[in-house]
Amino acid sequence: MEETFGTKLEKEYKTYSMELAGRTLSVDVGRVAAQANGAAFMHYGDTTVLSTATASEEPREGVDFFPLSVEYEEKMYAVGKMPGGFNKREGKASENAILTSRVIDRPMRPLFPKDYRNDVTLDNMVMSVDPECRPELVAMLGSAIATCISDIPFAGPCAMTQIGMSDGEFIVNPSQKQWDEGDLQLTVASTAEKVIMIEAGAKEIPEATMIEAIYKAHDVNQQIIAFINQIVADCGREKKPYVSFAVPEELFEAIKQIVPAEEMERAVFTDNKQVREENVRRITERCREAFADNEEWLAMIDAAIYQYEKKTVRKMILKDHKRPDGRKITQIRPLAAEIDIIPRAHGSAMFTRGQTQICDVVTLAPLSEMQKIEGLDDNIVEKRYVHQYNFPSYSVGETKPSRGPGRREIGHGALAEKALIPVLPGKEEFPYAIRAVSETFESNGSTSQASICASCMALMAAGVPIKKMVAGISCGLVTGDTDDDYIVLTDIQGLEDFFGDMDFKVAGTHDGITAIQMDIKIHGLTRPIVEEAIARTKAAREYILNDIMEPCISEPRPTVSEYAPKIKMFEIDPDKIGDVVGQRGKTINEIIARTGVQIDIDDDGKVSVCGTDQKKMDEAIHMIKIITTEFYEGEVLSGTVVSIKEFGAFIEFAPGKEGLVHISRIAKERIAHVEDVLTLGDTVKVVCLGKDKMGRYSFSIKDCKE
Repeated sequence: MEETFGTKLEKEYKTYSMELAGRTLSVDVGRVAAQANGAAFMHYGDTTVLSTATASEEPREGVDFFPLSVEYEEKMYAVGKMPGGFNKREGKASENAILTSRVIDRPMRPLFPKDYRNDVTLDNMVMSVDPECRPELVAMLGSAIATCISDIPFAGPCAMTQIGMSDGEFIVNPSQKQWDEGDLQLTVASTAEKVIMIEAGAKEIPEATMIEAIYKAHDVNQQIIAFINQIVADCGREKKPYVSFAVPEELFEAIKQIVPAEEMERAVFTDNKQVREENVRRITERCREAFADNEEWLAMIDAAIYQYEKKTVRKMILKDHKRPDGRKITQIRPLAAEIDIIPRAHGSAMFTRGQTQICDVVTLAPLSEMQKIEGLDDNIVEKRYVHQYNFPSYSVGETKPSRGPGRREIGHGALAEKALIPVLPGKEEFPYAIRAVSETFESNGSTSQASICASCMALMAAGVPIKKMVAGISCGLVTGDTDDDYIVLTDIQGLEDFFGDMDFKVAGTHDGITAIQMDIKIHGLTRPIVEEAIARTKAAREYILNDIMEPCISEPRPTVSEYAPKIKMFEIDPDKIGDVVGQRGKTINEIIARTGVQIDIDDDGKVSVCGTDQKKMDEAIHMIKIITTEFYEGEVLSGTVVSIKEFGAFIEFAPGKEGLVHISRIAKERIAHVEDVLTLGDTVKVVCLGKDKMGRYSFSIKDCKE
């Protein structure tokens, strides 16, 4: 009898494909990760990403928010590389991975039910990278597809498209090279009707051009949504029912009997955040006492008061055009700008808007200090400008231990960095690595845009010759029951952000947009809202630049701070680099030891000398030029006696650069011994006599006329 070990697995799965921007996008469903609620094995060119959507069976206890996690995992095998370090294993998520996760999260989160409390994880694993097809885009689409075909409650589909621009022409889903080198880096997410998320970096793109690009992406998204709908119709799972955590209407009515609408309006309508919070705390305590015997309602009091407060603020803004702090709809909070508040920093500035206050500190360093990043590409990326953002708990009157930057802090820093990169000078003009750190002193809405303003002024105070000034501002939104029932708010504070529908951040110069970040809590924006928000931010940006920032500092300082390193750059013959470096670095290290400067040389022969003492820098430069320059007959040089022989003395002009003065050329009279005139360590002047028959230079002390 023949023994049977098993049967061959015949895996059945479906593949769907569409043409997208000249390349084939295909999705395998049912091929892998079958135990996830939804899985899409994505292929775009040779880029391959596995996207999964998974939800817990039961709601998470003790939370009053939707617990969504979005992950973007960069596997080094995707580009045929071994991870660095001893472990040879991928470590914590890179900044690019974190920023990509945020871009996926922001458009998808609003499409889940607001009262859904089951844990949901959207995981994207990059398994192969084709430079022509950016994996970030594939992951964005994969998350949308995996969620749409799953049984997880979701009001999709949504789709995302990226737009680049070169020579004034838009590029749909550009390659990595086109993305990096182009004038626009725009990502737009849409539902079938509206735009739901915008993220952009740009080289001063005019507002009208930006709107055109946004809606070109929106049009492409409609094609992708039609494609997703076909997949869902063919193999999508029925959505599961879930336990709703919405606050019962009876509880709202009971609270209104205790706290009438007029009292809630008085409690929340103040320009002082702390006063408002204290007012709401007292109302909450009264309701707790009133419902002390009702355990079910008591557990929902915080959520109910939050909703009551939210409805009150939204109603007053939308119907009465009344903002919590009394401002007009288009009015910006009181502004202030200062520079040089940190005495020995290379550059510093503080920007205050209402109860939002940012101090930005700039540090300059040699180009060798640039941040080096190993990513999913063929090269190690060097970041010359690094912008970091910190958000300590005291800035909002809270206390908690510092655990380092979270995803929000990394995102805000990246947004400010993106806004300022287009106006930075080139390395040839300003050969420095630049670090800007935005410290949040106080927060009540839109600290990221205050960071942009503070950073711009700190860069100018540090003597960085930026091309133009950049400012940022945010607009909010409150919507009613119809698409044309809405109010756009200029410069939203924290309360308007929490209770509103949109946070639309735009940064730029007088001439155009350099960065956008837009996220919302509703199912999309109509085109009139997008156009009005961009127009509002343009007007507000002009005011901030003209009336606040320019009176504080109108142009970059002509020189860097006395505390900043000074850098001089020059070029040498690349063939002479070895002479400057010396065997095992002996020559260059000797120059550094003698002068205390920092020296960097690239493969093209560009030399950077950095130090704080100009005299020592000039000395180092002089040494390098002596080492790399041929001597000419009659040239007078100064050197040190480093060796004495019977036949003459060796004079060092620079580390590794020596010449012989024959005993007959030391003194005008005849001498029997070199030591009769010279001693080791003597500094002497010599004249070059040219080369001998062997091609060696000879020098003379006695023929030197100086």
